[in-house]
Amino acid sequence: MRIPKFITDVNVEKGVVDFLRDEGYDVKWVADLDVAMSDQRLLDLANKEQRILVTNDKDFGELTFLQKKLSVGIILIRIKGRKASDKVKLTKKLLQDHSDRLPNHFVVVSRTKFRFIPMGRSQ
Repeated sequence: MRIPKFITDVNVEKGVVDFLRDEGYDVKWVADLDVAMSDQRLLDLANKEQRILVTNDKDFGELTFLQKKLSVGIILIRIKGRKASDKVKLTKKLLQDHSDRLPNHFVVVSRTKFRFIPMGRSQ
């Protein structure tokens, strides 16, 4: 199995980014690149570099499914009002238990479960 590479949206907490880096993952954080990067440019970069996008922004669901924008994979963290440490714990559990399911899936992370939605390939 190939080790996933990640790109994290500007809205992802630094604690989550630091956790991924500390675990040895190749991670680019948009906050380090261009804080004004558009969602479309972010998806383009993720696709070009074969990185799974980690975000708190549900707009990527529309880009992926309604507008049929190709993506390697997306992890949407939907845990409002939670501490970064809670998000780190859930990200750790996701990677430990399901890292093989991340590519080509839109993964929704909530407090109680992970939802894996297969992503169709665009033409």
